[in-house]
Amino acid sequence: MEMKKRINLELRNRAPEKVTELVLDNCRSSNGEIEGLNDSFKELQFLSMANVELTSLAKLPTLSKLRKLELSDNVISGGLEVLAERCPNLTYLNLSGNKIKDLGTVEALQNLKNLKSLDLFNCEITNLEDYRDSIFELLQQITYLDGFDQEDNEAPDSEDDDDEGDEDDDDDENEAGPPGEYEEEDDEDDGASDLGEGEEEEEVGLSYLMKEEIQDEEDDDDYVEGGDEEEEGKCSRME
Repeated sequence: MEMKKRINLELRNRAPEKVTELVLDNCRSSNGEIEGLNDSFKELQFLSMANVELTSLAKLPTLSKLRKLELSDNVISGGLEVLAERCPNLTYLNLSGNKIKDLGTVEALQNLKNLKSLDLFNCEITNLEDYRDSIFELLQQITYLDGFDQEDNEAPDSEDDDDEGDEDDDDDENEAGPPGEYEEEDDEDDGASDLGEGEEEEEVGLSYLMKEEIQDEEDDDDYVEGGDEEEEGKCSRME
């Protein structure tokens, strides 16, 4: 009696039509079936009933908007066809730690067309030879089994990770500053270096010209001195 009251206490004083997430972990079901959960929870998207000694899904209500269902650590051994009938939009299903033993039981999940992630960890079925390959072949709509895809890539923690990554990229771009600033600085540097090269060329040119003038003066002096000696020689011969 106390067990039944505990699960009803979780559901009491709630407006079922407004509830989108419901966690009933570690409560106790009545006679291995769900108590207090009904069709009025029409907006429910996430439901967790881990470790509530659940043996059957026969009384699971119709929850057309339910996307994630946690049923780990119960004693469910079959009857999974109910899920496709009453929760057709499930994308994530956790049945780890239950009494699921064979592929025939899991075959009932083929009608969950939107199912992307299935967890059967710690169920007897995982001891079957080629367990993973068999499940992926049987349920071709799923991407992840026990948290990993067929190439052993781990499932992401959240669907929002990519969006956060994009925001970080945008922040990095903003911190880097608007394009064009560095280009203008580069242009200025190029202009400065062009000017420096021009000045060096001008200095080299002046030095070269000055050297030419000095050389011309020395040549003129030599020429004059040579002429004077010739004139002195002529005078001596005349005497």
